[in-house]
Amino acid sequence: MENDFSKPQRQSAAGIIIMGSHTALQIVKIFIIPFAISLVNMKTNSLIFLISGLVIVIFLSFLFAYLWYLKFTFFLNKDKQEFIINKGIFNRDQIIIQLDKIQQVNINQTILQKIIGVYGLKIDTAGSNGVEANIMAIDESSAYNLKEHLLNKSTDFALDIKENDEANITTEDLSILQISASTLFKVGLTSNYGRSSGLLILFLASLFHEGQQIIKAFKIDSIHYMSLMSGMATMFSIAILVVTLLLLFLIFNLVSVFYKYFELKITRHKHSLLISYGLFAKKNTLVNPKKVQITKYTQNFLQKKIRLLNMSLKQAHYGKSKDGHEMQGNTLEIVGCNANERDELLKMILGKIPAKGKIFIPNWRFLNLPIFFNLVIPVVVFLIIGFNVVEISPYLPLAGFYFLTGVLMIYISYKRHDITVNEEFIIKKSGIWDISHEIIMPDKIQAITTFQYPWHKGVDVGHLCLHTAAGQIRFKYGNYTEIKHLVNYWLYQVESGNKGWM
Repeated sequence: MENDFSKPQRQSAAGIIIMGSHTALQIVKIFIIPFAISLVNMKTNSLIFLISGLVIVIFLSFLFAYLWYLKFTFFLNKDKQEFIINKGIFNRDQIIIQLDKIQQVNINQTILQKIIGVYGLKIDTAGSNGVEANIMAIDESSAYNLKEHLLNKSTDFALDIKENDEANITTEDLSILQISASTLFKVGLTSNYGRSSGLLILFLASLFHEGQQIIKAFKIDSIHYMSLMSGMATMFSIAILVVTLLLLFLIFNLVSVFYKYFELKITRHKHSLLISYGLFAKKNTLVNPKKVQITKYTQNFLQKKIRLLNMSLKQAHYGKSKDGHEMQGNTLEIVGCNANERDELLKMILGKIPAKGKIFIPNWRFLNLPIFFNLVIPVVVFLIIGFNVVEISPYLPLAGFYFLTGVLMIYISYKRHDITVNEEFIIKKSGIWDISHEIIMPDKIQAITTFQYPWHKGVDVGHLCLHTAAGQIRFKYGNYTEIKHLVNYWLYQVESGNKGWM
């Protein structure tokens, strides 16, 4: 592929295989269970028609991929500083992306792309609902060359490949962070408990659902199956069952961490950060530090003991969905950092390590509403039901355990909820188990909201919300007079400064 991106050009011809395989795989995923059932129950003549239909579907998938390849072109407009994509088989679409709106460029490589020897390139912009542009097949040198143009707004669209390779070698010498397998193992044991448990529950639920479908399809005696499962359950004590679930959870967590973050490496690429990771599907992301809205690092008790922490770089989110909720934005996760590596990343993104400032803490009334709505009301309802339903009465002591545990967690949340302010940075601290620090600069603030309940006016207590392109940062139950002074100070900084949020 030529490197003069000012001329319209197609992707690599391997994109036909990539697109065709992707379409065929999606169809197979949808019809895999009906197809398996049909293989068992169908007669020979009907089975021939089924296989013939599958062959036709695959043929049409690759025909569609070939037409898509012919109609898909892209180029860079030097004068207008735009990246333009033309696509569509029947309805032609043209996507125009301003270079200064690009947040990050991802260079990915799935297993199939790795076998063929091509890469996929995705472009994310602020305000877009997902990936703005997706090039599914491009050779390595062209991919990195195009990425350089898109993020650095270079006007020389005919870079020499040799110069680009030398730039990549230089980048390798500026490594900031490289996570080893042993560090990933520690990360898998000490983090992502909530997310991994949720994914594990979904996996087990889907496995149970598929098992029921197979039982119905193959006409297995469900009563015999359930009695067998009940008999097996009685063979294990509760302790063994709990240990088994814990081991399953840890294995699931370790596998997910290694699959996603294997060979995680961060290098300095001129004025940008190049983040690469992935076990089978390799992902390379080039991020402009100036476009990071919120920098966050998180550490729990276990990670503190082994001196590890996780970081995330939040960029502009995609706006709001139809139901009014904020949609997920571009958040890059960096796991397994130590304190020195965290400081290096903070220097790269923020320009310096945030200095200490004045700490603002919440009023004790922070505890009232969570205790009342999350503890008192549920416990009272449970006790009323327990005293009137015989089957539930043996579990009444659990109400006391729930109440005491809840009070402890809310109190810890109260003690760790504060905001630190200095001339250049705002740091919000929060969390119960995972203690997070969210750092923003005043010039990233897009709007500020303050709020005060009527019954809190006499005690001068109020709430603060800082709106950024990557989400909101909230400080609750603070001194309202101090909050208003802070708001005036930040508004003055935003109005008097000349920095842009992007």
